[in-house]
Amino acid sequence: MLGTKVIEEKTSKFNGNLRVVRSLGMGTYIQSGGLTQSGGVVETIWKQTLRKIPNPKFQTPNCLILGLGGGTVAKLIRKKWQSAKITGVDIDPKIVELGKKYLGLSKQNLKIEIADVREYLFRVAGSNPKSYDLIIVDLYNGDQFPKEFESKNYIHLMRTVLKGGGMIIFNRLYYGDKRPMAVRFGRKLEKIFNEVSWFYPEANLMFICK
Repeated sequence: MLGTKVIEEKTSKFNGNLRVVRSLGMGTYIQSGGLTQSGGVVETIWKQTLRKIPNPKFQTPNCLILGLGGGTVAKLIRKKWQSAKITGVDIDPKIVELGKKYLGLSKQNLKIEIADVREYLFRVAGSNPKSYDLIIVDLYNGDQFPKEFESKNYIHLMRTVLKGGGMIIFNRLYYGDKRPMAVRFGRKLEKIFNEVSWFYPEANLMFICK
């Protein structure tokens, strides 16, 4: 594409080939398997989604991002709630490193955990349940949502670390054969949470669960 330049590439055992791309239209973003993971269109999608949360909903929220990536959601949360406490968890140190280098992740004043999300959730559930006001679930390896996090056990585990009155937002891709998978996942969430709103930004489907 005209005006697009790859400025760094890395190979990750978790995300395969990572590319940092700079373009005239979308700025700087990180891709894995040709899919944008952080920055670019991902920022647009999450900006639209976070607007669905009324500003008075949380004053100083304690936020957990599962699938931190390059830190796009952390930046948007910090902008929306300047005093928020943010923890970002990601298993892939290389995408986090690229986020710090190119997307300003190190400026967002958050706690970063390089860890398996499952282990992190079990640790928090055992020591400090009902910790978070807002949980963002953005768990993708390339274009694949890990199957284990579709299970009722893990969804209930996420609920265990959510405060009463809190919210969990799940990001699912919504195009081609991923549409029926996302819909099935939404139906499952509706059996677990009191309220589930379906929001469709770009080629994604966001489930806002209360």
